[in-house]
Amino acid sequence: MTFVRIGGVPHHVVAEGSGPVCVLSAGLGMSWFDWDPVVPHLAPYRTVVRFDRPGHGLSAPAAAPPTAAGEADRIAAVLDALGHRGPAVVVGHSIAGFHAEAFARLHPDRTAGLVLVDSSVEEDPRPARTTAPARALGAVLASAGLPAALGPAVRNLAVRAGTVRRGAPGPDLDPALVRRVYRTSRVLRGTLLENARYGAVAAELLALREDRPLPPGLPVTVLAAPDGSARWERRQRALARRLGARYETAEPSGHLVMRDRPDRVARAVLDVRSGQEGA
Repeated sequence: MTFVRIGGVPHHVVAEGSGPVCVLSAGLGMSWFDWDPVVPHLAPYRTVVRFDRPGHGLSAPAAAPPTAAGEADRIAAVLDALGHRGPAVVVGHSIAGFHAEAFARLHPDRTAGLVLVDSSVEEDPRPARTTAPARALGAVLASAGLPAALGPAVRNLAVRAGTVRRGAPGPDLDPALVRRVYRTSRVLRGTLLENARYGAVAAELLALREDRPLPPGLPVTVLAAPDGSARWERRQRALARRLGARYETAEPSGHLVMRDRPDRVARAVLDVRSGQEGA
């Protein structure tokens, strides 16, 4: 377990395995251990880097509201702190799909490939004018003691709702670790802040698509979990077309593809070889 300072904020980082580097970034309110089922599939072949964004997992609270460019730079800073300056495959789940794509556009020389795992998609985002309501709500809920009382239970409900595969990992195997993370007001506040900035980050990414093209020939995979939703599948396919990406589905799977189908996530990462040979 490692902590590195980025912009003055301690970030929790885990690196394991050997070989070319891949970075795994989880969705809203999730933690580094949500990738646990994927790591055994990757670590024999890749250096696997996981990190918690500010206010998530074990990382300290955010010093400023998130932006697409800021999250892209955060990924670069995590790699820098670990001494990895060559190209990496960047994997983003859900809202972190925005961050991964922004990284590829803003740090093209450091991007070997892009894997978007049931990524968030916003065709017409509506940015909130302020994060003040989210901050106020976080303060009220924290003062009422809700994170300590209900945080782990809400976490486990979210995991159950996001997985569909029979026999897939359900509630986390280490209840003590879940309590350590999700009983804190820090994680509640971090999740609310990211959610409040969701529309603004999405809008910023749309602007980047106009000004900062992806590197020519960059391997991009959109790995979707339609779970019976024709509308969601159409949107994921449209994202793949927009990015010139390969479109794949993980079935059966809920939104937490890394838990339902870790093999499919690992395969998408291992299929990316361009730009990493000899890295």
